[in-house]
Amino acid sequence: MFDAGLFNYWFVVALMMTGLYVVMSRKNLVKKVIGLNLFQVSVIMFYVSMGKIEGGTAPIVVEGAAEDVVYSNPVPHVLMLTAIVVGVATTALALALVVRINEAYGTIEEDELFADGEDDQ
Repeated sequence: MFDAGLFNYWFVVALMMTGLYVVMSRKNLVKKVIGLNLFQVSVIMFYVSMGKIEGGTAPIVVEGAAEDVVYSNPVPHVLMLTAIVVGVATTALALALVVRINEAYGTIEEDELFADGEDDQ
């Protein structure tokens, strides 16, 4: 049932489901942001592990090299570098919003925020 060659896929799925569980089950907004980061990291790990080819080298053509050289595709790795930058920016924005919510409402607990919204109406 468990194949050592598929370890990275099992790890990615476990990390993804952990992040999804944290987002859905926790009421604290900071914990939800952490869950989203776990989910994002699992997707990045999936793409990076898919881009790795056993025995592959960097796609740099060298004169005099053999014709049967196997190259790894650099596109997934480059795309994930961009995804990391976007993830850092969205995490910073989400945490800034949590700070502003805390300043405005005095709490970052989701159920208390919904209770405050019902009292205002």
